Amino acid sequence: MEKLKLQINLIQTLCLHKKIQKFSLLIFLCSLIFFSKTSCSTLSFNFYGLSCPTAELMVKNTVRSASSMDPTIPGKLLRLFFHDCFVEAGGPNVQIPTGRRDGRISLTTNVRPNIVDTSFTMDQMINIFTIKGLSIDDLVILSGAHTIGSAHCNAFSDRFRVDTNGNFTLIDPSLDKAYATELTKQCPAGAATSTITVKNDPQTPQLFDNQYYKDLIEHKGLFQSDSVLFNDVRTKEKVMKFANDQDGFFRSWSQSFVRLSLLGVKSGEDGEVRTSCSVIN
Repeated sequence: MEKLKLQINLIQTLCLHKKIQKFSLLIFLCSLIFFSKTSCSTLSFNFYGLSCPTAELMVKNTVRSASSMDPTIPGKLLRLFFHDCFVEAGGPNVQIPTGRRDGRISLTTNVRPNIVDTSFTMDQMINIFTIKGLSIDDLVILSGAHTIGSAHCNAFSDRFRVDTNGNFTLIDPSLDKAYATELTKQCPAGAATSTITVKNDPQTPQLFDNQYYKDLIEHKGLFQSDSVLFNDVRTKEKVMKFANDQDGFFRSWSQSFVRLSLLGVKSGEDGEVRTSCSVIN
């Protein structure tokens, strides 16, 4: 991930050295899109067509190259994208309008109150999505990002318990017992569960597909916030639909992902063009 940041910083430097003033890192999946009430009317497709024609291609190739060396990159970028949208804004190819600026605020204290926690109930998730201007359908669709990536054991270890004698107890009955038992092998009792990670999707962990929804139907959602999508009547039908229609999931994902990317973006004087991905100018 650090190497990817360095490569993206290099791309930005190249554009800036050409005296291009509107180049932003908020292109493609490595975007840092922030929630505010700023209008997104200044965004457009091919925003850098004149000022830096190869910008998006360079970022795309950089991400593709980095992902080929580290398959965990796509999941990390999706998580970065989603969390940044919700905090400060607060498989398929998706064309994203560009022209965003980077935010000037990046506080750890802003994160937890503004994102969906893995232990959230359906009502809690619907509430936070509604506040951000997204629908219950968007909730089900964007949760499909868990088809790739990984999670730390302490994000779901409260769903079962293994004592020091190796005795297993299933705490959350919505979780498949055999799957929970397998998770205990990857997250053993007494281990540093904050550092050990487990794949979100045990079947096809490196493929962006609809396996996530199939897992939910089999009660193999890794998080409580995953399992509730199938257990709640308000979202169960949509989960079943996507489990049986990958193309439909991809189409819906593209639409929801764009909606997420357009929520109150910063442009013009409301933001800045960072010279380094991780540091405010």
